[in-house]
This record gives sequence, structure tokens and C-alpha cells, in this order.
Amino acid sequence: MSNESSLSLSELSNRIAILQDNIRQLVEQAAAASGEQNQERIADRIHQQNDELERLLKERDARLNK
Repeated sequence: MSNESSLSLSELSNRIAILQDNIRQLVEQAAAASGEQNQERIADRIHQQNDELERLLKERDARLNK
């Protein structure tokens, strides 16, 4: 987790795109995963990625609305 305020708007947008792709890949992995432990681990990662994505989207929106 980085300090979002130190990122340029371009870097912020790139990080958002990366997170969105990570989440997509994790959802695909979750669909293919077998075993409760694997599913829980993937669900935790999806949750972490979604939290970071939400923070970055808020930061980007705040900058765009200035």
C-alpha cells in the first residue's frame, strides 16, 4: 500500500488499471479454485485489492474535482 498522494495522476490511473486487472484475474482463479482454504485465500486477496482500488479511486476523484 503506497502513499497515494505521492503518485502523479498518470501513475494513479495506471495503478487503478493494474488493480482492476488483478481483481479480474483473482475472480477467475476463485472460480477455478478447489478447496476451502484456497477459496478463502483468494477471497482475502480480492478484498485487499478492492480496498486499495477504492482508496485510489477516491484519491483520483478528489484530484479531478479540485
